[in-house]
Amino acid sequence: MKTKEVTIEQLNKIGEGRFPGYLGIEITRVGEGEIAARMDVKPHHLAPNGFLHAGSVVTLADTACGYACRVNLPEGADNFTTIELKSNHLGTARDGAIEVVAKAAHLGRTTQVWDAVVTNAANGKTIAIFRCTQMVLYPK
Repeated sequence: MKTKEVTIEQLNKIGEGRFPGYLGIEITRVGEGEIAARMDVKPHHLAPNGFLHAGSVVTLADTACGYACRVNLPEGADNFTTIELKSNHLGTARDGAIEVVAKAAHLGRTTQVWDAVVTNAANGKTIAIFRCTQMVLYPK
C-alpha cells in the first residue's frame, strides 16, 4: 500500500478549529507508513497535580495515528474510525514539548493497527507507548 500524496500543511490545516488544533498539535513529518507530530506543553495540557495530563498524551498519539491511517487508506475506502486504543505511560513532562512517531503495524482492508511512541523532545525519554486499531470505512 502506498501512502497518499499529502503535505504536512494539508494535515495541519484539517486540525484547525478541531481538537488537535486547539491543543496545538503540529504534524512535522509524513512518510511511508509513518507520521511524526509534536505539541508544545502549555499549562492547559497539565493535570491539577502539575504533571502532563494523560489525555493530552493520548490525544497527541491518537492524532498522529489517525492522520497516518487517513493517508494510508486502501483503495476505495473513504474514512476510518477508532475501535480500540491502549496506552502505557512511562514518564511525564511539565514544560517544553513532546513528540510522537506513529508507525503502521498492520495495514489491512478492514482494519489498521498503529503503534506510536511519545517522547520528551528535550531529552528523548519515552513518555508513553500507544497502540490503536482503526476500522476502515467504505462508501455505502
